This record gives sequence, structure tokens and C-alpha cells, in this order.
Amino acid sequence: MSDVVIRIENLGKKYRIQHQQRERYTALRDVIAHRAKSLFRNLQSPISIPQSEEDFWALKDVSFEIKQGEVVGIIGRNGAGKSTLLKILSRITEPTTGRVSIKGRIASLLEVGTGFHPELTGRENVYLNGAILGMSRVEVARKFDEIVDFAEIEKFLDTPVKRYSSGMYMRLAFAVAAHLEPEILVVDEVLAVGDAEFQKKCLGKMSEVAHGGRTILFVSHNMAAIKSLTTRGLLLQKGALVFDGVSGAAIEQYTRKLGQNEAQAANESWGQGAHTKLLRATLLDDAGEPTGQYTPGRCFRLEVVFQTDGAAGLSLEAFLLDATRARIALASLYQFHGEALPEQPGIYQCEFQLEPLWLASGRYTFDVTTSVINSTWDHYVEDALEFEVVYSNPLGYSFDFKQASGYGSLAHLCVTTPTFHAVTAAAEQSSQETFSAIGC
Repeated sequence: MSDVVIRIENLGKKYRIQHQQRERYTALRDVIAHRAKSLFRNLQSPISIPQSEEDFWALKDVSFEIKQGEVVGIIGRNGAGKSTLLKILSRITEPTTGRVSIKGRIASLLEVGTGFHPELTGRENVYLNGAILGMSRVEVARKFDEIVDFAEIEKFLDTPVKRYSSGMYMRLAFAVAAHLEPEILVVDEVLAVGDAEFQKKCLGKMSEVAHGGRTILFVSHNMAAIKSLTTRGLLLQKGALVFDGVSGAAIEQYTRKLGQNEAQAANESWGQGAHTKLLRATLLDDAGEPTGQYTPGRCFRLEVVFQTDGAAGLSLEAFLLDATRARIALASLYQFHGEALPEQPGIYQCEFQLEPLWLASGRYTFDVTTSVINSTWDHYVEDALEFEVVYSNPLGYSFDFKQASGYGSLAHLCVTTPTFHAVTAAAEQSSQETFSAIGC
């Protein structure tokens, strides 16, 4: 007997988009003129606005299979077709082409709070939302205390949810959805709810569900969550499935394509300085390919392309900034290496090979600038490139050293492993006497 629970064959979804073709808006004078002409032509129809139609394929020729117990992450840029795919699987919309086969009870969590009624109390909405998500009244009653305990809103349980804060509303909605027990669970970007502590709780609950033997399809832009919760990744691009494999490899493909897109964009809006013009800044991986992801402990490879008029005394710098735009590192061609820009006009490429850093997981940017040495900036570009650290732990433990946790952005490691030595009472007394003598 086959253990395939979802089979998708040549799936496609087409939408028809209409465009109005007119050069300007319809003003009052246009309406008056049209009505005046209609008196003579006996025409009473409104102004005709020519329209054109366009077929847009949100999904096209997508095929894959998912087996019982697999936890699959679906990733891609906004508009790649991720949510459309989940809506088809959830039977919210019908496919245009192809075939979908599903074996087992499926529950969808596509939008937190769908089905909540503002006039009903939290208690009543638990039963209502549970029914909408496919739970029987007996199931809701059996799990009611667990749901309320997870949401941490027991004090306000009999208050209409219209008086809840947005955080409380989201807590209760996720708590109901998180306690579903279907064979297949479809989840679309619902972990970014509540405060940091509750998000951590949500991730823990999803991890528990993911390792409980259920089949899960999980869409998220949080690559750390995808990496920790899923074992397989599907990468969608412009409605097509471009990669199907291990989650880590799917994330690498995704970030590499983001890096390539950023490099191709080349920011024509960057402008230029008096003597130089920065054209492109790219983060490279170990293979020399553009990437949007950095693995802590590896060398940075930063490639900068610029144009110069050949003026003497120019330098190139790059500032590393964290998500709050606090500067945490500087790379300088002249100040640290004594090198100036070429004194011949032209376009040049320079590669910074920077020392490894143990960065916390999170988002980072590089500001890139040319400067007149020891004087002023010539061409300064903020956020010349952006990259992500998906996971960080210097020793490979399960603890993720996160930028968002407030501990800083750099892991400061000891040169040798810290050791402990017992101190005798006599030595302790001697130490105290020494501190007293120097006024500590």
C-alpha cells in the first residue's frame, strides 16, 4: 500500500487580469460633454472605457508527491505561488489544470483568527473557530483547558473578543489552531504572532506537532523556522517548482537566487560622488556565486564594482550593520591595508576577503562607500546589500544565538575552554586583604 498522502500532477492555476486602457481619468467635463452629445445621438450609455485582459499563471506545471509523516517547507518570494498552492490543497480554490489527490483528513491554518466573531466571548469563539477548522465539539471540549492555558488569557475568557488587544486575539486564534489533530496540516506563515516569548512558544508547539508523525506543509519567510521544523524544502519561483530537496539545500538555493536578483538590480538609483560611482556590491559564497546568506565562522567574500575618474587619494570602505542599523564592523582598503583606489580612470572590481565572524542569526546589511582619504565620503550607499544568518552557534549546540534576543550580534569566544580551580580558605583571605590594601 502506497504511503503517499498528497500527489500533485501538472498543477496549474490561471487568473484573468483586466487592465483599463485610458490616458487620463474621467472628469466631470467628460460626463457633461458626453451627455450633451447624447441628446443629438440619442445615446444614453455611459462613457465606454476600453479594457484589455491578461492571463496570469499563479502556478504552472507543478508536480510532486508527499509521503506520510513528511514535514515539508514551501519557500519563495512574495508572489511565487505558495499561498495559491495551499489554497488549492485546502479546497478553497479550484485548479485550472492538473490533478490533486489527498489521502486523509486535512486541516488548514492559512490565516490566524479566521472565523472569530467580535461580539462573541473568547470561550464561545474557541468552539466556533474549532468547528470552522474541522474539530468536533467533543474534541474542542476535551482540549479546551489546554487551549486556554496555551493562550494565557483565562482572566478574559468570558469577555467579547472585540475588546481584546491584537496580541490577545492572535494568541487565542493560534492556540485553537495549534491543537488540531488532522492527518495532514497545512500552515501558512502564522508563527509571526504575539510578542517574542509567545513566538518562541508557538515555534515549540509547531516543533512538537512536526515531530509527532503528522504530515505538515509549512510556508514561511522565516528561514530559521523552515530549517529547524522541516526536513524537505520546495522552492517556488514565478509559479514554477524550481527545487525539491533537503531543507538546507532549498534555503541555499533561495538565498542564492535572492543574491543574484539583488546583484542584477545594481541600484541605478545609487547616484554618484564627485570622483567615484559605486555600481554593485555582492556577497559571494564559497563557490564564488552571489548569495543572500552567511554561515558564521566562514570567511566573508564581499565583491564591489565601482567607477573612478582616477583622482589620487581615494579609498573604499564597507560597514557591517545589524538589524537596528548599528555599526558592528568596518573594512577599510586604506586605513587597514594602506591601499588606495587606482589612479587610472575606469571601472574596477575589488573583492574583500574578510575574517570570519560569529554573527548571531538575523538580518544584516553592508553600507559601502568610497572616500577621500582622511577627509570625507565621496559616494556613500546605505544598505548596498542585505544578507541573512539563518542559524548561529559557535560550538554546534542546539541553542540558536539570535540577534533578536538582545544579547548582541557577535559571539565573543574564549581562546581556550574556561576552567575552574578550587580556592582554599587561606588563599581567599589573602585575596580579600590584597583588595582592602588597594582600596577595592
